[in-house]
Amino acid sequence: METDLVRENIKKRLNRIEGQVRGIQRMIDNDESCDNILIQIAAVRAAINKVGGMVLQNYAHSCIKNKINKDEYEKSVDDLIETIIKYTK
Repeated sequence: METDLVRENIKKRLNRIEGQVRGIQRMIDNDESCDNILIQIAAVRAAINKVGGMVLQNYAHSCIKNKINKDEYEKSVDDLIETIIKYTK
């Protein structure tokens, strides 16, 4: 991770997501309606995607910014593209 601030922000978001998942488990235990449960699942999915985007953005900045010569830069871009493809599958 680039900075402690980015790391802490990601950790806070992951803790919030963990709480959302526990909330979904309680909803299931309490026989909440399926549509309410699915809405919460969609919210968790969106939150995970946001965190993934933050990690990916940080990776892109730190990976490419630290490469100086052309060969390393091209490999960094290739690595980044490969990572994006894996993340979006």
